[in-house]
Amino acid sequence: MVTNEALRVLHGNLAFVKNVNRDYDDQFARDGAKIGDVLRIRKPPKYTVRTGRAMQVQNSTEAYVNLPVSNQKGVDMEWTSAEFTMSVDNFSDRFLKPSMSVLAATIDYDALSMTLDVANSVGTPGTTPATYQVWGDANALLDDSLAPRDGNRTAVLSPAAMTRTVDGLKGLFQAGDAIADQYRSGVMSRAIDLKWAIDQNVRNVTMGTRSGTTLVTGNPTTGSATVNVDGLGGATDTVKEGEVITIGSVYAVNAETKQTLTYLRQFVVTADATAVSSEVALSIDPPFYGPTSGALQNIDALPIDGAAVTFYGTTSTKVYPQNLIFHKDAFTFATADLKMPKSAEMASRKVLDGISMRIWMGADITNDTFPTRSDVLYGYVATYPELAARVWG
Repeated sequence: MVTNEALRVLHGNLAFVKNVNRDYDDQFARDGAKIGDVLRIRKPPKYTVRTGRAMQVQNSTEAYVNLPVSNQKGVDMEWTSAEFTMSVDNFSDRFLKPSMSVLAATIDYDALSMTLDVANSVGTPGTTPATYQVWGDANALLDDSLAPRDGNRTAVLSPAAMTRTVDGLKGLFQAGDAIADQYRSGVMSRAIDLKWAIDQNVRNVTMGTRSGTTLVTGNPTTGSATVNVDGLGGATDTVKEGEVITIGSVYAVNAETKQTLTYLRQFVVTADATAVSSEVALSIDPPFYGPTSGALQNIDALPIDGAAVTFYGTTSTKVYPQNLIFHKDAFTFATADLKMPKSAEMASRKVLDGISMRIWMGADITNDTFPTRSDVLYGYVATYPELAARVWG
């Protein structure tokens, strides 16, 4: 009963995780998993379309994403035998809700680090989003990336962004019950094809110290995930993980038809970098796949030497909240069953909606108490980061 109730409370407080793809791996159901075990997630192959009668056979190459189960988090408690005599509801209110709420917040915060894997960005850095336009722009980026409109898109907002957005969109609702629900809770439930969630764990991105008129130096090749940039204002300027750039004349393309779109492709910096003599090598995602890349093509042309590099947001270590909209399949969160003790009398392991939790209880006969630990073993990966967009605040 304790495990079931704890897992129910935990699941209910996972604002971000409960809206992403949850991959519970039952291969560990018998012996149990440990930190470092790896799950292999399969991605479908990509193809191009032939023109004409002659066959052009393509290899059906499936890609894989390795997801290490690298996080074990839990809350440790101690109860007396008298406390166990309470009803489940009272026990939950007094002990399980406080403990599972803090555990859920920690897990959500960890998983939201995947925000910094997302390149698609909209909004005005430094301005809290509050209009239909900014959320519509984010939805449009998901459309261009072929994210399905199947009811599985979610917006996760900071408290400030939720307050401003509720105020900004209140005039768009016609349904009386929706207006009433907004008024009572201060949180939107569903609008403009999005489920809405408020999360105090929305990630921030901290900008580096870079300045000056930055330019590409050299000529990146197809498949490269690095771009060299010079022209920085300081000899040892920094660029931080999670910053977003565009490159002059490098436009995005439709993921299927490869037709050039009307906006520059955005790239996210995947590692902190420090300049040497005002030049810096940036690791970026997605890699450059130009017109000769077949099904992998994601840009209309490769960057050229001297192309302008434009950063999202200002510098001088400015911090910006990163609200997020995403399709369920953009991210994968996976849990695995932890090993059970040899004596199962004082332990229980349950799975709810892809979340596996183990509760293990000991006994202190001297003090009539039961030291108890709760554990979740999990990992996460941005499987399709192009199916998400950051809404800068």
